[in-house]
Amino acid sequence: MKSPLSSSLEKKIITRLDGLALSTARLLIADPEVEHLQDYANTVSIKRLNYNDHGPVHMRKVTLNVLSMLDLLHAAGIQLSLEKEESGTFEDSKVALLLAAFLHDVGMTMGRTNHEQYSAFISLPIMDRILAEIYPDNHAKRVIVRSTALEAIVGHMATQKISSIEAGIMLIADGCDMEKGRSRIPLMMNTESKVGDIHKYSSAEIRKVSIDKGNRKPIRITVEMAESVGFFQVEEVLFTKINSSTIKQYVELYAGVTGKELKKYL
Repeated sequence: MKSPLSSSLEKKIITRLDGLALSTARLLIADPEVEHLQDYANTVSIKRLNYNDHGPVHMRKVTLNVLSMLDLLHAAGIQLSLEKEESGTFEDSKVALLLAAFLHDVGMTMGRTNHEQYSAFISLPIMDRILAEIYPDNHAKRVIVRSTALEAIVGHMATQKISSIEAGIMLIADGCDMEKGRSRIPLMMNTESKVGDIHKYSSAEIRKVSIDKGNRKPIRITVEMAESVGFFQVEEVLFTKINSSTIKQYVELYAGVTGKELKKYL
């Protein structure tokens, strides 16, 4: 059964879409296999590995982050890779990124190590099923959109070099989901100290991550935190992903403790 937060995020996603992208989102939301994969990914992440949220809420938040950045880049007249290569349209790129955002962490059902590769493997038949409905008479388009989505999934951890603008968007969209709610359950479940806790405690101090139109560049990301330990999350997770992204040149990054002067990274 979906949580109220998941349902609320779905409504926000749906209201921002139309055309083929809207059809894709509706198919993903209604797909029982996608729902079960997301739920079990969260079970493995939180209950087995004592890690943070990698389930339905996270994947919907990443989807909204993707849509925000897509809209800002599009408004600035920046073409995505499929457009530049004349392989597809802006809408095709949006379809690819919706697939990637909804499926990028389903490999967590098998564990944390190499989960991005496992996500691509598990997602392949799901993508084929959905894309057959979105592009029923265009097999070439299905191949192009699927390949774009798979690159975005495999590249979302910054462990592999990516080449498309689309994958660069996905990389940062994933990194931006680091507000305190994402680590709340693991912190409540386990109070014993262990190696790696700095990630949970630093993310617990992140109050808000905003994606807005920048002053100098198309995208401005602002991270507000309660305590300075949150800088660890910004510098070790988010900045690392931005630095590896194909859209780094379009991004401004600011972070700081609420009420104090923000630190400019980019």
